[in-house]
Amino acid sequence: MSAVGRKPRAYHADRVRDALLAQVEFVRLAVHELPKELLARPTDLPGWDVRLLLAHIAQEMDALPRLLARPAPPVTRAETDLDRWAAGTRGIADAKDRDARDAAERQPDHRAAIDGAAEELDAVVETGIRDDLLIPHAFGAMRALDYTVTRIVELVVHSDDLTRATGLPVRLDRGALAITVRVLADALAAKAPGASTELRVPPFVAVQCVAGPRHTRGTPPNVVESDPLTWLRLASGRIDWAAATATGRLRASGERAGALAGELPVLG
Repeated sequence: MSAVGRKPRAYHADRVRDALLAQVEFVRLAVHELPKELLARPTDLPGWDVRLLLAHIAQEMDALPRLLARPAPPVTRAETDLDRWAAGTRGIADAKDRDARDAAERQPDHRAAIDGAAEELDAVVETGIRDDLLIPHAFGAMRALDYTVTRIVELVVHSDDLTRATGLPVRLDRGALAITVRVLADALAAKAPGASTELRVPPFVAVQCVAGPRHTRGTPPNVVESDPLTWLRLASGRIDWAAATATGRLRASGERAGALAGELPVLG
């Protein structure tokens, strides 16, 4: 559930669709340029090489068509929102590992897997951005639009994983990056509710979090500020607090700002 008193962020359906399709295309282009000799390179994900990462990316792209093809859930209201989704991802990491390995065995042609998943996704994306449609999910019924937002988060995080593993840059769509940064910031605010500390990730988002004296005006006494890419990596567990601050790309001031380190990552 979202943090008490915090209104869930609204995402515009057209912008979600455009951001998703743009990031899918950037991934496709990068995969087609990827030399086969890089497939065995290790990634930041424990036990995964690039080949398994690509199999997982294809699976995450194909997840929306798969869920939309299932019977509608027997409820009339969403049971899972974006905050709950983010909090629950760590609990299904083992299942995702098994699925990626199975997918890599079934379809060893990584380009064909990504292309096929992209085509399937494109065919259902208009349905996927409906906010009046519920789809089944392991965490409970979820609005189709919210689930499509999660596809953007997965693609952006794993596009960065692919860049870091291969050294070949995968472009990040600005709209997709903005959505991802906001989802992860909101997930932190839900995990560590409060108003004593302000997390700033310009130019995309600022949220208040961490229990303690409430800040009401002027410059907050406790501030954590990061660029979008560093926040993406920190919130997804790709780098830790010490590494991020050592680079100077994460800046924390105030007695309570460091409390955020214990709340990270927010995404499995």
